Amino acid sequence: MIYLDASVLVAAVVDIEPFHAPCARLLLSSESKIVRSHGLAETFSTLTGGRLPLRLSPAVANRLIEVNLLPRLRIVDLAASDVIRAIADSESRGVRGGAIHDLFHLFAARKAKASTLYTLNLSHFQAFHRRGDPEVRLPEPDPSPP
Repeated sequence: MIYLDASVLVAAVVDIEPFHAPCARLLLSSESKIVRSHGLAETFSTLTGGRLPLRLSPAVANRLIEVNLLPRLRIVDLAASDVIRAIADSESRGVRGGAIHDLFHLFAARKAKASTLYTLNLSHFQAFHRRGDPEVRLPEPDPSPP
C-alpha cells in the first residue's frame, strides 16, 4: 500500500508538470493507494489557484478529482486523537507552522500501514521523518531510452 500526497496527485493529472509521467504511472498502478481527504483539498487548491501556470475552474477541478483520482484512491483520515498525537510529536520532530500538514500526511500514511509515501516535496518530509515511519520517496523518473 502506498500513500500519494497532493503534489503527486496534481502532477498525475496535469500533463505539463515535470513529473507527470512517473506520477501518472503511480496513480494507474495496481498497488493500493491512499490519501487523506485534506490531500484532495490541497489538490483542488493547486488546480484552481495555486502554483500552476493554469487555473482550472472549480467545476473542472472537481471533475478531475472525481473521475481521475477518487476511483483509484482510498481515503484514510486522522481521528482527533491521531491529530493530537501528531501535534504532541511535532516538537520532537522539529515541526512548526504549515509543516504540521505534512506531518499529518505522514501520520495518515503510518496509520494506514503504507510502506511508502510518495511526494514531490521530499525535503519537507525528510526533515521530520523518523525510524518506523513509511519510507518517503520521489516517484521514479521514466527509464532513460537505451
